[in-house]
Amino acid sequence: MTIQQPKFEKISMTRGDLKFSALSCGFNENPHGSLVICLHGFPDSARTFRLQLPALAKAGYRVIAPTLRGYEPSSQPDNQDYSVLSLGADVVAWIEHIGEQQAHLIGHDWGGAIACVAGALAPERFSSLTTITAPHIARATAIMRNVPRQMLLSWYMMFFQLRGISAAAVRRNDWSLLRTLWKNWAPGYQLPEAEWELMLQQFDQPGVVRAALSYYRQNASPGVFLGWRRLGLKPLQLIPVRCLVIAGMDDGCFDPRMYDCVFSQDDFPAGLRVVKIDGAGHFPHQEKPQEINSMLLDWLS
Repeated sequence: MTIQQPKFEKISMTRGDLKFSALSCGFNENPHGSLVICLHGFPDSARTFRLQLPALAKAGYRVIAPTLRGYEPSSQPDNQDYSVLSLGADVVAWIEHIGEQQAHLIGHDWGGAIACVAGALAPERFSSLTTITAPHIARATAIMRNVPRQMLLSWYMMFFQLRGISAAAVRRNDWSLLRTLWKNWAPGYQLPEAEWELMLQQFDQPGVVRAALSYYRQNASPGVFLGWRRLGLKPLQLIPVRCLVIAGMDDGCFDPRMYDCVFSQDDFPAGLRVVKIDGAGHFPHQEKPQEINSMLLDWLS
């Protein structure tokens, strides 16, 4: 007897006037399964979790991977608000849209930072958090003090502050900047060309480049780092939800030493586990899917 693998389906969700598309898996097979939400980062799409969704669904979960705010024209707000507070509130709204009380939350890159914000805003909504190669953004100032090398690795964040120039550079020469970032961030991994094409089709939609770069301008500019209390991030340091942190030791985006200064047991009283993966770069869930899937299933259960 052949056991069919769970298949992706595309669903839509709303928050006010904003409409979000999402990949879903396991809703038909596991109508009463626990909900898992997977948040992508930059430069990426919901398909970054294409290797996790079927594995989690096969284990009995219902899984969705939404396209983050701004990464499609239908979710670009008129006021161009891409603050981490609004992005975290989106996640809570999605849980309500689906009709659930709680969810497990997994986030990569910006998705991981947003996961921490959502966990601080509404901890009662989350059974667990998992961040993959992402900082606890409310502790971001500690990175610059303790890991000065990170300032060099984060050069692109400063470049993205240059309006117009950076957007043109991202599009230039068949998106070569995005390809360079991927190569530098995950030197041992090559994203399949078919996945590149799908991702670039997403970025080529109206307003998407502007929105993606706005994440950095509104949440990772020098002014934000220096005056971060103004953003209301201080109350977001405490996250009473158990948290798994996954880091790649070959990550060219974040120095692995960063995790030692931005994640502390004091901030995660429900439990914190930090795992550093040898031989993985910035996309360990794509680079070593079997290892990461096994880790996720163990953590969620």
